[in-house]
Amino acid sequence: MAQKPSIPKGTRDFGPEVVEKRQFIINTIKNAFQHFGFAPIETPSFENIETLTGKYGDEGDQLIFKILKSGDFTNKLTDKDWAEKSHTTLANKIVDKALRYDLTVPFARFVVQHQNELAFPFKRYQIQPVWRADRPQRGRFREFYQCDADVVGSDSLWQEVEFVQLYDEVFTKLGLSITIKMSNRKILAGIAESLDIEDKFIGFTVALDKLDKIGVDGVLAELEKNEFSKSSISAIASLLNASNSEESLAQLEMLLKNSKTGQKGIEELKFVQEKCESVGLKSAHLVFDLTLARGLNYYTGAIFEVVANDINLGSIGGGGRYDDLTGVFGLNNMSGIGISFGLDRIYLCMDELHIFPENSLPKVQALFLNFGESESEKALQLIRKLRDGGISSELYPDNVKLKKQFDYASKKGIKNVVFLGDKEVLEKSVSVKNIQTGVQVSVPFEDLICYFLES
Repeated sequence: MAQKPSIPKGTRDFGPEVVEKRQFIINTIKNAFQHFGFAPIETPSFENIETLTGKYGDEGDQLIFKILKSGDFTNKLTDKDWAEKSHTTLANKIVDKALRYDLTVPFARFVVQHQNELAFPFKRYQIQPVWRADRPQRGRFREFYQCDADVVGSDSLWQEVEFVQLYDEVFTKLGLSITIKMSNRKILAGIAESLDIEDKFIGFTVALDKLDKIGVDGVLAELEKNEFSKSSISAIASLLNASNSEESLAQLEMLLKNSKTGQKGIEELKFVQEKCESVGLKSAHLVFDLTLARGLNYYTGAIFEVVANDINLGSIGGGGRYDDLTGVFGLNNMSGIGISFGLDRIYLCMDELHIFPENSLPKVQALFLNFGESESEKALQLIRKLRDGGISSELYPDNVKLKKQFDYASKKGIKNVVFLGDKEVLEKSVSVKNIQTGVQVSVPFEDLICYFLES
């Protein structure tokens, strides 16, 4: 007996209807990217292992899907290597490539390799799948698409303002009510400086980024577990327990009064807030959120996270400023900023809220029934004219009972079936039946395009 096929956990098959809905989201995002002046690029699905490791923090590095070397990758391993049973030691000797974890680091590599061909500031968008060896759960997959837009070669804060507008534009068109959370890594660095916990900065931001999952008490417990001082934990607790973002910001201004880095972060934050308010947003709500840390090491300035207001599915977008990501590849002083749209979670939000517009799903407008060889030949001639006129249509391929052909039309959501038998060929007309209403009309060959355009 043949083994039942399956797919790896954290991956999915998509049927036609789901793909069409996903394409609607992608096209909406892509159109906005292009309207904002971004150009498309693509990078390989896998990169050299050294390109990816060390860019995402320790937790991120653990989630990179590694690819074994080609050929006999064990021939250089010694008995000692096997005996150590160290995944790190073994990985260094048997792995040389990895599936991309995100699109930002490959983009930085792209910029460095192609810097002489690009006009800076360089604005690019990229819509491709990424892979993470994460634990699959609702809204979290091991293979998923990212839809990214980045600008490199400018440190202007107007870029941050434009990215907020870009989020607002896309989600307004998708019909999703969102909140854009914003913070600044300089503020977090300033807190670490003021509380004398700079040596524990990564642990601080990683714990802070878990607040939505484990709550304030959980964050404080994690800080205590990582041996933060009682005074620093108390100060952080006061910030986290602020009643609103205004109170939190006021406390920060006091705490960071002697930190140039922290003051710079607050200055940048206020600039973006004020300019977004001045320029105006269509529907998005922009708020300051101190707990937003985004546990990726390469962020250095503004950081963003987008959440849907009407459903709890975690973040559906995020990004931030990175001052020198290209520096790890030898190109220094190249500031950049980028954001990403989480296609899969956006799809889940829209699907559960039932907000996909009906006209977002293209349908075949006419199915020509098959009455035999000569009739089918004539049908294909008419179908060609319809397609040239922008009317999607098809011929049922087999001369079988009409019930089977009608069932096919019904399952595919094809509203109109076209009769073209001996009688219709002689009269140079067809009978078009709307299988939803039962109405059937006769339409001359020469009027077919107009009929479907108007119906």
